[in-house]
Amino acid sequence: MSILTAENLSLSFGAFDLFGGISLNIARDSKIGLIGPNGIGKTSLLLLLAGIHTPTTGQVHMARGTRLGYLRQEAVEAFAARENTVHAEMLTAFSDLIGQQERLHALEAQMATDFSDELLEQYGKLQAAFEQAGGYEFELTIQQTLQGLGLGKETWDEPLNHLSGGQKTRALLAKLLLEKPDLLMLDEPTNHLDLEAVEWLERTLREWEGAVLIVSHDRYFLDNVVNTLWEMTPTGLELYPGNYSSYLLQRQDRWDYYERVYKEEKERLLNEVDFIQRNWVRDSTHARALGRLRILTRELAIVDHFGVLALRNGKQWNEFDLHADRPLDVIEAVRKVNAITLPNSRPPHIKPRLAAASVTGTIVMRAKRLTVGYSTRRLFSTSDLELHRGECAALIGPNGSGKTSFIKTMLAEIEPLEGEIELGPSVRVGYFAQAHDGLNAERSVLDELQLRKEMDAEAARRHLAAYLFRGEDVFKQVSNLSGGERARLALALLALQGANFLVLDEPTNHLDIPAREALQEVLEDYTGTILLVSHDRYLIERLATQIWELRDDTLKVFRGGYREFILRQSASSPVNKQTVLAVNRPLFKVDSREARKRAEALERLETRIHEQEQALKKLYVELERASQKRAYNQASELGQRTVEVQATLDGLMAEWEKLAS
Repeated sequence: MSILTAENLSLSFGAFDLFGGISLNIARDSKIGLIGPNGIGKTSLLLLLAGIHTPTTGQVHMARGTRLGYLRQEAVEAFAARENTVHAEMLTAFSDLIGQQERLHALEAQMATDFSDELLEQYGKLQAAFEQAGGYEFELTIQQTLQGLGLGKETWDEPLNHLSGGQKTRALLAKLLLEKPDLLMLDEPTNHLDLEAVEWLERTLREWEGAVLIVSHDRYFLDNVVNTLWEMTPTGLELYPGNYSSYLLQRQDRWDYYERVYKEEKERLLNEVDFIQRNWVRDSTHARALGRLRILTRELAIVDHFGVLALRNGKQWNEFDLHADRPLDVIEAVRKVNAITLPNSRPPHIKPRLAAASVTGTIVMRAKRLTVGYSTRRLFSTSDLELHRGECAALIGPNGSGKTSFIKTMLAEIEPLEGEIELGPSVRVGYFAQAHDGLNAERSVLDELQLRKEMDAEAARRHLAAYLFRGEDVFKQVSNLSGGERARLALALLALQGANFLVLDEPTNHLDIPAREALQEVLEDYTGTILLVSHDRYLIERLATQIWELRDDTLKVFRGGYREFILRQSASSPVNKQTVLAVNRPLFKVDSREARKRAEALERLETRIHEQEQALKKLYVELERASQKRAYNQASELGQRTVEVQATLDGLMAEWEKLAS
């Protein structure tokens, strides 16, 4: 059943048309990812669907009684006029329960002096309703939600207007999750979240009972949460069933189909034009040529309004609601056929070029008994570290754990507190800083490039064009660039260095999905060595040969890819260890028969959890094989099956935790 529908939406600003002709439908249990290049109109579409802005044409219909929750990409102004603390603001999501709680307390006070049957009955009914509605759990739910999103106890008593922009966004997201709207619209919800918070949000949204519409560039997140992808393109909105991995396969298949149809239909129309021209002047064949020209006129009218693909949709002429009573002039028909081009459904994307100009020795970086930090604060320590030529180490950990400080220590920008760290011989570092500190805000894009590398204006503009700085864009001042534009400029400068050791600190921040895909492809082909600091798990999974994890003030090394790292974490997670404690050393005395039943139930659950983990691992392998073989239908089915198995696994884990607690 639909919770929201939209028909023929368009949005224009003066003479500029942002998008048009968008129709869509959201079912009550949908989990939809909305993707597309920056500037295509994703946020604007969400604002129309949420009723915040009005479309130029078209209508949005929401089912009666639907409760909608909307998270803006930047929620800095969300609590501008709110004096509440974080915790007090979360309590507003449970105002009905708090009202019931207050009535219960009032009855309790009354019962202290009047313990009548009537009052006791009234109290019992109210208490049962309160418990049924989760009245004894909402405080715990608030705490779990805030902690899950990375808002620790130290923030709960902080006034909302004292929070940073990122903290305000997380607080607003927490409140929306606690309110449980029927339709949740989230614009870049993983911004400002570290990996643990993102994974918590993934689990929460997978179990969400309502509809979810998410704008995100986080491909791993989309893989784990959504069951439908909507892609905004210059030609409209395209729908793909399944998660992100499934979408990639279907998209390539669709692009191939579009190109094949375009070539076949244009060739057929050119043959029609040729027939008409050859037979137009002969009396014996003129009537046939005129009949063919009338048909061609109608087909060209369809192409003008709906594109070449509409010629293959099986509709009759009268179903298009078009008029072409008078045939075109022959010369005009020839011109129109020759002008038909393949619609550009593939979004523009950067074309980075990263190549190592020289080869390093075997050991690119080495650290011994290293402690990183500052005079006022020790961040972490590690045992011996080595990074070899051609490897990619992904450095992960919570925000503030010391990832950027490690890079600065390695580059000798800050001194280690203890131990030593050194680069190998012939190492040439190319550093992509998260904040793009090296860019001069007062220069133009073109000047910034030419001052870094001696090249003429034409060569510089060609280089910048590969990073989507075209035409007048090259004269933009750096201070006026968006986050995505600054990231693209930093990549353009990095490409000129010929570095054989890339140190990348959040290289995909502010990049849209097409840019992330392009960067990923060039990094996969890069022959040098990479140290990658990133929250982009999709990129980490494709590049990393080892994982360096910062946790509990220690850097630990896992030799292997990200998928193996996650599986190893699952295998050694607290589930198996806590089971022994829960079964063999109960926290309180219970009847031995009940304890035995509980232990047996836990053991059965652990067996099923292990089976689902193995099934998930097998599905990932099969999905990768299907991707390599370009078996699109099989991959789509495997993608859907992966989502189902993950959901089953999450349910079993939740059941285990409930039983073991």
